[in-house]
Amino acid sequence: MEQTLTDWLLPALALVAGIAIGFLIARLAPNAAPSRTQRQLDDMQDKFDAYQSEVVSHFRTTSSLVKKLTQSYEDVEQHLAEGAQRLALDDVTRQSLLAALHSGEGSERRERLTPPRDNEMPKDYAPKGADVPGMLDENYGLKSKR
Repeated sequence: MEQTLTDWLLPALALVAGIAIGFLIARLAPNAAPSRTQRQLDDMQDKFDAYQSEVVSHFRTTSSLVKKLTQSYEDVEQHLAEGAQRLALDDVTRQSLLAALHSGEGSERRERLTPPRDNEMPKDYAPKGADVPGMLDENYGLKSKR
């Protein structure tokens, strides 16, 4: 069985050509059509961009509403002050109304709780005998070796 050069040369050339064509297709194909992962990444980026713009829009609207609320509060306060000036019958009533109106501005005065009169430690109210340690004792629940 005599083998000629063409018997080995043709399959070898076909193998080299197939490897070259396969390499070219593998290098060019991902750029032509994005992979599934790249599409998912692009979708996630689009969703994130939409979310960011929605957050910015939300906080702009919130800021605008807070400004309106503050202005409305100031308008109500001004209306009450003008009403106290105009409708109060005497100076004493007018001054007390204005003082009550302006006492809430800035630092609010609230009645504070009074501190305890004595600084006693909390008591151990667990039922116990005279020779048994209470629940707050560090040896409570431990069996002693006797």
